[in-house]
Amino acid sequence: MPLQTGQSPIECEPAKDPKKTVFKPQTDKPISTRMETLVKKIQSDMVAALEEVEGPDGARFLHDSWERKEGGYGTSCVLQDGKVFEKAGVNVSIIASPAPKAMLAQMRARKDSLKADGDLKMFVAGVSMVVHPHNPMAPTFHANYRYFELRDVNADADAEPVAAWFGGGCDLTPTYLFEEDAVHFHQVIKDTCDLHDPAYYPRFKKWCDEYFNNTHRGERRGVGGIFFDDLEDKPLDEIFSFVSDAGNALVRQYIPIVQRRKNMPFTPAQKEWQQLRRGRYVEFNLVHDRGTKFGLATPGVRIESVLMSLPLTARWEYNHKPVPGSPEEKTLEVLKSPRQWV
Repeated sequence: MPLQTGQSPIECEPAKDPKKTVFKPQTDKPISTRMETLVKKIQSDMVAALEEVEGPDGARFLHDSWERKEGGYGTSCVLQDGKVFEKAGVNVSIIASPAPKAMLAQMRARKDSLKADGDLKMFVAGVSMVVHPHNPMAPTFHANYRYFELRDVNADADAEPVAAWFGGGCDLTPTYLFEEDAVHFHQVIKDTCDLHDPAYYPRFKKWCDEYFNNTHRGERRGVGGIFFDDLEDKPLDEIFSFVSDAGNALVRQYIPIVQRRKNMPFTPAQKEWQQLRRGRYVEFNLVHDRGTKFGLATPGVRIESVLMSLPLTARWEYNHKPVPGSPEEKTLEVLKSPRQWV
């Protein structure tokens, strides 16, 4: 039966129905406080959902809390060598400290609103996650949502920020393409975007295809999702409402897909293809990803948390090419020419 508009091919019980979301500005607390609370909730929800997929006798997350001497704290939740997941990480980072001069220089280069000189302090609250399943039929999943604000170094805590914006997104990286998985993943986030601005999904979907691009290979990292950065085109309360709904949709976006694929049979050759695709994933994260570069440039950052996104295993072969007409070539064709899934 053909899919109807707004229908996902995967049956799942929604953790939260975005159509019932009503935006109610919470003016009693600053955005920074609300975002700090939100990222912790998103982390908790995803950790619980992934452990449920692992099952009662599966692996459990290590909760590694840390403090940053320059100001800030976080918790890295990491699962390794599970029954379903080779590696999964869900990190929360809260940074409150003077903004490094090199970082300010980069921001001023792309933000006309920032004055040309002077010291500023920064606040960053973000959640990031990457999930690498064992089964090559189950796709890798990545998401992150973050809030960034800058204030004068002598400003009071209740003063308006000099600049503030949101960034983030979600994307799916299959080793083997199941079109219904891509449709489901995109439909959930499109429905969420449409509640806030019908222009968001097409704009952010295109941005995602352009951003997660291994330009040196001529391949996208996966089948996309959404991506946005420096989002400050609406009142912060409205953007926070969108980011909150997008973050709360992540379990519904991914978990039904991995449940469908985790026990599918596969061959050693299919496992090798997964390892080759993991190699491409590593290449993007280390060569192109702005989040990795930001993390490595932040004084006092935990390197283990920054590199949490890397898989346990990957593979590189010289000049590997898939067999013409094979499922591997089908996946590669989509990565070279992004499609509209919904």
